[in-house]
Amino acid sequence: MEAVVEQLSDYERERGKPIPTLNHSVIQGNLMFALQLHYRQQYSLLPEINLSMPERPDAVPDIAIYPKLQIDFLHDVTAMTEMPLTAIEIVSPSQSDAEILAKFERYFNAGIKSCWLVMPSFKAIAVYTSIDQYEFFKSDTTLSDPVTGISIPLGEVFA
Repeated sequence: MEAVVEQLSDYERERGKPIPTLNHSVIQGNLMFALQLHYRQQYSLLPEINLSMPERPDAVPDIAIYPKLQIDFLHDVTAMTEMPLTAIEIVSPSQSDAEILAKFERYFNAGIKSCWLVMPSFKAIAVYTSIDQYEFFKSDTTLSDPVTGISIPLGEVFA
């Protein structure tokens, strides 16, 4: 029997995450639009921002939600040392449950208060408030995050 070794792309090696798919891109865009539409004044909504984690390696959530930040366009930041309130991860077909939960455990240990697990194939999002406590929201319901007070009809995300 021949062993199959999967080769990681440069993107996967550099970012430590799978290459985004079409579904991933559409959902990330829809989520950003819905969040910006309803919560832009209250929160800074940052896609693909590098988080300088207390333990290595750093992490890059698909979307990070911060309290409203003051942006200094003359002095950019390459890695956020302050953790966001919420980290959103859109699961890839190649990611395992164990891999996602390990990432969420790192996020919670670093001080992130809620994590959203977006599951494109189920058209659903699970909102975790701790590593062992979550609420599951289907596409015909409204997501509610008790940490941020964010509430989004999921029909807007999975459209």
